[in-house]
Amino acid sequence: MKEFWVWIEPFDRKLVSVSLEAGANAVVIPEKGRVEDVKKAGRITVISPDGDLKLGQDVVYVLIKGKEDEEKAAKYPPNVKVVVETTDWTVIPLENLIAQREELYAVVKNAQEAEVALQTLEKGVKGVVLKSRDINEIKKVGQIVSEHEEVLPLVTVKITKILPLGLGDRVCVDTVSLLNRGEGMLVGNSSGGMFLVHAETEENPYVAARPFRVNAGAVHMYIRVPNNKTKYLCELKAGDRVMVYDSKGKGRITYVGRAKVERRPMLLIEARYENKKLSCILQNAETIRLTRPDGTPISVSELKEGDEVLGYIEEAGRHFGMKVEETIIEK
Repeated sequence: MKEFWVWIEPFDRKLVSVSLEAGANAVVIPEKGRVEDVKKAGRITVISPDGDLKLGQDVVYVLIKGKEDEEKAAKYPPNVKVVVETTDWTVIPLENLIAQREELYAVVKNAQEAEVALQTLEKGVKGVVLKSRDINEIKKVGQIVSEHEEVLPLVTVKITKILPLGLGDRVCVDTVSLLNRGEGMLVGNSSGGMFLVHAETEENPYVAARPFRVNAGAVHMYIRVPNNKTKYLCELKAGDRVMVYDSKGKGRITYVGRAKVERRPMLLIEARYENKKLSCILQNAETIRLTRPDGTPISVSELKEGDEVLGYIEEAGRHFGMKVEETIIEK
């Protein structure tokens, strides 16, 4: 996911507060001795000579004046976060560096430059570092970065089997966000085949809507989280980051407020996309819904063979939640 840093020089506590409100991941404070002042405004990563990330060690700054500076920026070890600034805001150095390293951050002075940096070579830089003391500009860039979230190519899968099971442990994921109709979480028995389980945005005569909640399924299943990773549902806890997707595949980050594990009757659902089978185990209840291709929810109690719902397909293979290339069969 893209990151948003704000470079604050000279130090201004008000700008720290604005950065926090705008969703900044970190503030860059070149001046020593300001970490405590920042932390009084709120919890945020401080990049400074004596900060959480050491400026000049964990994070380096390179001013690009010519080819020699560009080559210097490219040679830092892969784990070092490199912040580059061009003297005339040309895109070519960014294009060259994006092709060579992952931990690349671009200094920008406004929202327009941020947009370009995030889209260069389609991949974009890992993050933007805003050098501006304009409160409105900080908010604009924060909004732009938040909109550059992951987009996945969701597919239409056809239901092939619905089998009631006995009791099992399922996880209700209550988030700190209000989800919209058409949004949900990607879960599945395999990381290679997942279903878009719809949020509880719908009311019925017996249960009120819970738009912050996704009743995500059995404890053993995978759920997609940021940075192209997965977790087991049973691992989720308050404060964890998870991904929410809409029916177009556009993802956004939210945080777990509570993960409830309760024993409930379960339902095995299988589907097929081309020659690939995918499956999930969800609670057998009217309020649990999958997502149709048009974004509308369909209850598992109404689901039947031949129905079409949204899913996500990739080559299976995860090690501690990270995608790996290996021979693997999951049944």
